[in-house]
Amino acid sequence: MLYGQTAPGGLFNYVTKKPSEVFAASVRAVAGTESRLGGQAEVTGPVAKGVALRGGVFFEDRDLPRTFAGNRTLILDGGAAFDIGPAKLTVQALRIEQDLAANRLRGIPVDNDGHFLAPRRWNHNEPTDFLNLRSTSLYAKFEAEPVEGLKLDVSGRRIVSDETQQYHEPFLLDASNQKVDVNRDGIVDGISREFRDQYRESRIWSFGGNAVWSHGFSDAVTNRVLAGFDYSTDESLSRAASLRGRATASAGRPCPLTFVNPVYRACDPTKYAMPPQTRSTTETKRYGFYALNELTIDRVILTAGVRTDTFDDISVTNNGTVTRFEGSDESYRVGAVWRVRDDLSIFAQYATSFEPQSASAQDPRAGGPFAPTTGDMIEGGIKTALMNGRIQSSLSVYRIKRQNLLQADPRGDPEGDGINNSVAFGEVTSKGVDVDIAADITGNWVLTLTYAYNDTRVTKSTTTANGNITNVVAGGRFANAPEHKLGFWTRYQLPSTGLAFALGGDYVSERISLSNQPVNAYFVFDGSVTWTRGPWDLRLRVDNILDKTYAVSGFNDRGGHFPGEPRSAFLEVGYKF
Repeated sequence: MLYGQTAPGGLFNYVTKKPSEVFAASVRAVAGTESRLGGQAEVTGPVAKGVALRGGVFFEDRDLPRTFAGNRTLILDGGAAFDIGPAKLTVQALRIEQDLAANRLRGIPVDNDGHFLAPRRWNHNEPTDFLNLRSTSLYAKFEAEPVEGLKLDVSGRRIVSDETQQYHEPFLLDASNQKVDVNRDGIVDGISREFRDQYRESRIWSFGGNAVWSHGFSDAVTNRVLAGFDYSTDESLSRAASLRGRATASAGRPCPLTFVNPVYRACDPTKYAMPPQTRSTTETKRYGFYALNELTIDRVILTAGVRTDTFDDISVTNNGTVTRFEGSDESYRVGAVWRVRDDLSIFAQYATSFEPQSASAQDPRAGGPFAPTTGDMIEGGIKTALMNGRIQSSLSVYRIKRQNLLQADPRGDPEGDGINNSVAFGEVTSKGVDVDIAADITGNWVLTLTYAYNDTRVTKSTTTANGNITNVVAGGRFANAPEHKLGFWTRYQLPSTGLAFALGGDYVSERISLSNQPVNAYFVFDGSVTWTRGPWDLRLRVDNILDKTYAVSGFNDRGGHFPGEPRSAFLEVGYKF
């Protein structure tokens, strides 16, 4: 029940692989549909007393379902661990090189029934569009246990990233006297586009430290105390230029694109009459201090914590306009777990949250500055591990409220400065129930089943100079939040043959987009067959087995809905040394 500068109810914890003092090595290769080819290899082990190394490489080159879209990724990862008695030092380096061809993707526009106006492989990008990323991360962590019961750690990270992108953005679907084309049924058959030429760089420093003290007062009473801090700075630079096309082809401007039989390469981006790039910078400082106490009395665990966060953001636009936004606040959490029996626990918690907006969102050209996002959550439920753990389940009932939550402005870039605007929702409330069941039906057959009911609505409206923006009216449903989600996964293995068969499915009920268009419900199925023999393993996986056409989520009327991937398959072969 400890989390950092983020909202309760939504946090991922990434744990990277560390060097090990036990030798291990593996290689894997993959090939699949959409011209997918790739592989990875890693090795770790001791090289001297108290010294272990690890190295890994990943490469994949594949086309993507959208026309001309592709993804080529190279990841290099290396690390060293030094065990020096009561202390341990771990250092890591990570390099990411990613080239995305025609892959600065928006969705596909839909009609008022949520049906795509173009085939799901339609792409608003030209084949020459791209997004290239280069990122290097250096990390070090020092851990020590100077005395029994006291653990200390301190870590630091440096990230340097550069991103270059040139792409066509959907701009105008339909307006008075601005229709690109209309088919015989009166439905818009095309969209005008905006070309964007952008460069972004980021230079990040982050540090953190923790101290954990544990003490047992008796066999029935124990206590743990955590105190810690985190600090980060981010200096970012952005250069951008944009040029809007018209509903009809015009020299030196982006061409419109139809949905049916689109004609690409009709205009040359190198000949666009681009304006000069504008330049903006942002500086972000974040630091927080926190403390948490966990008291265990027999079968009851009580937790209480407090955190204070401070932020200081500066945004400087091309014309020298300086926007400074700073503030601080505290957040709290309390919780309890009662282990009624070894196989049954009841839990409850209450937490508040405080999350400053990103520095780029404070740019007046993006609609900023915006107040921080705040919120609170109350949750309770039951966890079980019945039949000696063969059936594990949890049931949780919750209510989450968040204020000043940012989402993309459905109008996109009304000022025409090449920067999409954001809009703050006054208050959004989620109420729901989560149920998870994992069962060993037999020694060789397992089943996981999950269901969630989630009623998410705008409970306080937001007004702007243009009045209520679509889908921000109090009482309205929140965009892309389904009321019902159902998922299952089952696996049956034949130990004597090394074969295992798996099948899974995901159901998502109807949602709405930011422009209040329906995002229709879908149910998709995935499956796999694996074979393991000694150090070898082989996996064949098929996603979207029935090749269903569906939308994963909805954006707005011009940006459309994001289509789910068509049926795809890959074969992966691995060997462990």
